[in-house]
Amino acid sequence: MNPTEPLIFEKSSPGRRCFTLPACDVPEKPIEELLSPKMLRKQEAILPEVSEIDVVRHFTRISQMNFCVDTNFYPLGSCTMKYNPKINEDAARMEGFTKLHPYQPVEHCQGILKLLYDLEQMLKSISGMSAFTLQPAAGAHGELTGMLIIRAYMEKKGETRHKIIVPDSAHGTNPASAALCGYEVESIKTNAEGLVDIKKLKESFTRDTAALMITNPNTLGLFEKNILEICKIAHDAGGLVYCDGANMNALMGIARPGDMGVDILHLNLHKTFSTPHGGGGPGAGPIGVTEKLKPFLPVPRIEVLATEGTEIAEGKIVGMNVRSPLLPPTSVSSVANLFHLNYDYPDSIGRVRAFYGHVGMMIRAYTYLLSLGKEGVLKVGEYAVLNANYLCHKLAKYYDIPYGKTCMHEFVISARKQKEKGVSALDIAKKLLDYGFHAPTIYFPLIVEEAMMVEPTETESRETLDAFADAMIQIAKDIEQQPEIVHNAPQTTPIGRPDEVKAAREPKLRWEKK
Repeated sequence: MNPTEPLIFEKSSPGRRCFTLPACDVPEKPIEELLSPKMLRKQEAILPEVSEIDVVRHFTRISQMNFCVDTNFYPLGSCTMKYNPKINEDAARMEGFTKLHPYQPVEHCQGILKLLYDLEQMLKSISGMSAFTLQPAAGAHGELTGMLIIRAYMEKKGETRHKIIVPDSAHGTNPASAALCGYEVESIKTNAEGLVDIKKLKESFTRDTAALMITNPNTLGLFEKNILEICKIAHDAGGLVYCDGANMNALMGIARPGDMGVDILHLNLHKTFSTPHGGGGPGAGPIGVTEKLKPFLPVPRIEVLATEGTEIAEGKIVGMNVRSPLLPPTSVSSVANLFHLNYDYPDSIGRVRAFYGHVGMMIRAYTYLLSLGKEGVLKVGEYAVLNANYLCHKLAKYYDIPYGKTCMHEFVISARKQKEKGVSALDIAKKLLDYGFHAPTIYFPLIVEEAMMVEPTETESRETLDAFADAMIQIAKDIEQQPEIVHNAPQTTPIGRPDEVKAAREPKLRWEKK
C-alpha cells in the first residue's frame, strides 16, 4: 500500500465513531437469547474505530488510485471498454423505472414493455435478424441460449447432430457453451491470413455437425471476408451458423450479420451498446434469430396486443377471440398500442432467466441508441475501425503484427521480438501503468505468441491515442536499451508488482497488528 495512505486499521483510534445510534426504544435482551450459539462469534470482531470524515477521505483517496474508464484509457480488445454516457444513468434512474417490480401486473408496465419492444426492433434493424429476446444476462448466457435453440431446432427436425465446429479465432467462451449443451466441440485452425480455413471447414462440416460458432470480426480483429461462402457451407450440410457478436462494435451501421447468412447472433449490451461492463454492473446478451428459429426463442415474448386504431368490443379485439385485462370492457372504436407477454410458444426452450433480463441495462442501451440516431450508429462503426487502424499503423514499426496490417475495431500485436530481450507481454502491460494507461488484453487470442489485443473504441480522441502510442513506443525503445526497467515495472504506482502466485496461494484476508 502507498505509504501516504495507511490502512483503515492503522488510522483507527479507540473511542472514535462514525455515528452514534439513538437509545433503544424496546426492551433489550442478551444476544444469546436472540441467536443460537452457532451463530455467535467466539471472539470480538477486529473493527477499525474511525470518524466519518476519515472514512470518507480514506476510501476517496483509495478510489483515486484505481484505474477507471472515466479517468483512463482502457484499450481492452474484445471487451469494448468504452465510455458510458451519463445520460444513460439518468434515464435508468428515472422514478418510473426504478419503482417497477417484476411481479407487477402487465397492465401496469406498458411503458417499460414499449421500451423493451422498441429496443428489440432497433436491434433487429442493426443486426438484420428477424426476432430478438432480451432475457440472457450476459454474452456467455446468450451463447448458452443460442446453443439450446440450436438443439431444440435439430430435435424438432428429428436430427441427432452432436458436433459443433469452433474456429481457433473465435471468442474464448464458445467451446464451453457448446460443451455445456452436450455437444462435441471440434476446433479448426485459421489459415495464414488469420481467417477461417475454407478447405478445413468443408472437410469438417458433416451431417453430424449441428452448427458453426464463428466470431466476426474474429478475435484477431479481422473481418471474415469469406463469410458468405462459410455460411453456405454450413447451410448446404443442413447445419446452422451461430455468430458471437462480441465484436459488433466494428460493424455498427456498416454491415449486418443477418445479411451474411447468420442464423443466430448474440449481442453484448454491456460492450457495443455502452452499458456498464464487468465490475460496473450486470451485463445483457440478447439473442437474435432468423424466421425459422423464432418459435424456439425463450418465453415470454414481448408482443403488441393491439395497435392504435384497433376496434374493441366487449373486452375483445374485433375479429379475434382475445380477451385481456389490458382491453377495455366496453366497446370502443380505438385504443393506443398495448403490449403483453406471450407465453404461448409450444416449441420454446422455456425461460432462461427469471423475469425479463437485466432491464436496467436495456434502458441504458435504448437511451444510447436514441441519442445516436441512425447516423450516429454508423459513425460508431466507422470511428472504431479508424481508431484501431490508426494505432495499429503507428505501432507496426515497433511490434510484430502477426495477422494483417488492416484491422477492424481491434488488432493483435505480438511481443515475441521483445521476449528475446527477456521482456514479456506481461511486463509491457505492467509498464503501461507507469504511463497512466490500463493494459490491453494480454495472452489472448491463444494462437498469437505473447499476444496483446488493443481496442481503442470509437470514444477516444486522437490526443489520447497518440499518448498511448507514444507510451508503447517508448516502452519498446526502453526494452532495446534498458530492458530491466520494463521487466521490473511498475515503478510509480501505489502498489508495485506483487508475487501473484503467492498472493493466490497464500492470501492474507485479515489485518494483523504488527
